[in-house]
Amino acid sequence: MTSLRTILLVEDNPDDERLTLRALRRGNIVNEIHVARDGEEALHVLFNLESLPCVVLLDLKLPKVDGLEVLQQIRGNSRTRLLPVVILTSSSEERDIVESYSLGANSYVRKPVEIDQFTEAVRQLGLYWALVNEALPEGRA
Repeated sequence: MTSLRTILLVEDNPDDERLTLRALRRGNIVNEIHVARDGEEALHVLFNLESLPCVVLLDLKLPKVDGLEVLQQIRGNSRTRLLPVVILTSSSEERDIVESYSLGANSYVRKPVEIDQFTEAVRQLGLYWALVNEALPEGRA
C-alpha cells in the first residue's frame, strides 16, 4: 500500500488557515498537511522536503515572497515544475488570474466570502487533489 502524499497549504491569514484545515478534515482528507505562512517558508519547505506534496494550495497575497513569485520558482525548478499548484486566494483581479495561468497554475479558486461556501470549496479541492487525481509517480516531476 502506498503512503498518502502531503498537502502544502501556503496561507498567511490565521482564520483562513484554520477554516481550510477544518474543511479538509471534514472532507475526510487524512493526508498530512504542511502549512507555510509566507512565500519564503513555502519555497524552503518545498525545496527541502524528501518527497513532494500531492498539491500546493497557494495564496497570492503573501508576506516576504508573493504567491506569483512562489509559483514562478516552482515552475522554474526541474524537481517541482510539474507539481500541481492550485491558487486559493481572495483576489478576483483579472491580472492575477491571467498571470497565475500564464505561470502554470493548474487551477484558480477564489475564496468565497461565506464560510459555508468556503468550507465546501476547500473540501472539494481536497477530495479531488488528494483522492481523485492521479499524481505523477514520486521522483518523476
